[in-house]
Amino acid sequence: MLDNKTRNTLIQVTQYGMGNGDSELGLKLITNYFTLLNEDSRAPKIIVFYNEGVKLICEGSPAIDALKTIQEKGVQLIACKTCLMHYNIFDKIEVGTPGTMVDIITLQASADKVINL
Repeated sequence: MLDNKTRNTLIQVTQYGMGNGDSELGLKLITNYFTLLNEDSRAPKIIVFYNEGVKLICEGSPAIDALKTIQEKGVQLIACKTCLMHYNIFDKIEVGTPGTMVDIITLQASADKVINL
């Protein structure tokens, strides 16, 4: 269940990985981040994915299992519809919900805290 202390936190994921540099390392880091987030009591309310970040919620992503567990704990996962269509992966979604940029803007505006990865 979501912790009230961090209930209005929104995490934005904008790339297929974490950090700049080696892409293989970036995928390991983001997968580890989501795995550790599952073990932490400070879950965000929402995680939004846009640009290449949408690939993390789709078939073949190494982070799928961790993201499924995060979603099961009540965290809302939203992926940019335009981005999914751009990468032609709309039908490959395994976790989360497609949303519009207006949805993302609304969620950002209502969040108490926004974290960019």
